[in-house]
Amino acid sequence: MSNFQGKSVLVLGGSRGIGAAVVRRFAADGANVTLTYAGSQAAAEQLAAETGSTAVVTDSADRDAVIERVRESGPLDVLVVNSGVAVFGDALDQDPDAIDRLFQINIQTPYHASVEAARQMPDGGRIIVMGSVNGDRMPVPGMASYAVSKSALQGLARGLARDLGPRGITINVVQPGPIDTDANPENGPMKDLMHSFMAIKRHGRPEEVAGMVAWLAGPEAGFVTGAMHTIDGAFGA
Repeated sequence: MSNFQGKSVLVLGGSRGIGAAVVRRFAADGANVTLTYAGSQAAAEQLAAETGSTAVVTDSADRDAVIERVRESGPLDVLVVNSGVAVFGDALDQDPDAIDRLFQINIQTPYHASVEAARQMPDGGRIIVMGSVNGDRMPVPGMASYAVSKSALQGLARGLARDLGPRGITINVVQPGPIDTDANPENGPMKDLMHSFMAIKRHGRPEEVAGMVAWLAGPEAGFVTGAMHTIDGAFGA
């Protein structure tokens, strides 16, 4: 029997890429999985049909909608916050509203979702937030706002680990490097530059990230909290 048989799992931002791989992993391991989506309805519904999970529309830029979705999900054994966006370009030229939306999705949503989940989560529950190696290292220009948002998640995990630790609830950040997804394909124009920074000169696979998430959600990681777990082929080394 799987470690997650009958467990209740919510994946915020689970329709594509890393989020979809996380949904597939938990569903394959026996969990009852709900995934949220905003603009990828067809992909979300196809994934739900494939895995036996439930897909629900939730705008991760809407704080109240996120809180309501987490609340309505009931006591969760595992919350995975995978929602995220990036805005690229010269910081002097960027739209302030676009940057505020990025901070809403990348910082405020993980915070409010984690806190709301903890209200009903049983002792020993797991919260896992998807960060980025760019929270540690930013080797190229044009991504300042994204780096800010991913560094902020480190403080989120360290702080909530203190608040939730007495209940055995762990909170951790997974920090991927270049991963082969629609948003960052291995054959994309940035491939050679990104691989030049890496010891393992390839993009990672979403399934590899999902494996790390599953370990952090499992019984062997019960003493692991408030920590950053980088999976990047040594991009940030």
